[in-house]
Amino acid sequence: MPSTVRNSLVWIFEPFEHDATYIRKRMFGCDAAYVDGLLCLVAADRDKPWNGLLVCTSQERHAALIEEIPALRPHPVLGKWLYVPQDDPEFEAVAERTTALVLARDERIGVEPKPRRRGRKK
Repeated sequence: MPSTVRNSLVWIFEPFEHDATYIRKRMFGCDAAYVDGLLCLVAADRDKPWNGLLVCTSQERHAALIEEIPALRPHPVLGKWLYVPQDDPEFEAVAERTTALVLARDERIGVEPKPRRRGRKK
């Protein structure tokens, strides 16, 4: 029987469950939340630095989000997105605030997912 590793951070996405546009997908061993077709948040429950909440945004929006939520910082590997590690004392508050921003359709959060490349159609 294959073992299934459960992401202990999927509770972050519970506020999205009543949103008709919400989709949860696995991404690189993490869980990603899409709202209105935009990739918004990634809950990463793996080894550092993939252990926390990634906020999918553009670098132009970093300063405004960090000003509002100072615990956010650029992810050490994926610097285009912001991040709060799970061991940060503000982690739960940041998770609650970012999910509220996503549900409010804050334009600072969310990126268009890149389309998957497929073979040429004939």
